Amino acid sequence: MRSIELEVRTQGGLHARPAAAFVRAATGFRSAIRLENVTLGRPSADALSIVGVLSAGVERGHRVRIVADGVDEEGAIEALGELLAGPGQVGGE
Repeated sequence: MRSIELEVRTQGGLHARPAAAFVRAATGFRSAIRLENVTLGRPSADALSIVGVLSAGVERGHRVRIVADGVDEEGAIEALGELLAGPGQVGGE
């Protein structure tokens, strides 16, 4: 199991279109992936569920935790982290 905690730097946070893009990206991995809004203290959500991701209420500047468990967990963490933090930002978190 791998996890990363980072600050969301995308302009709209995870609303509608960005949330859909996040879920689409998560479906490309075989690992179980969860998203937690650390800033709001909400329970983790299944990253494959658009309703779950939207209910996390992630906005720009919020800290989130992405947890992946499975055969491609490392790639999942890196790719999904880049979607939220921006390219080149994940390694520094």
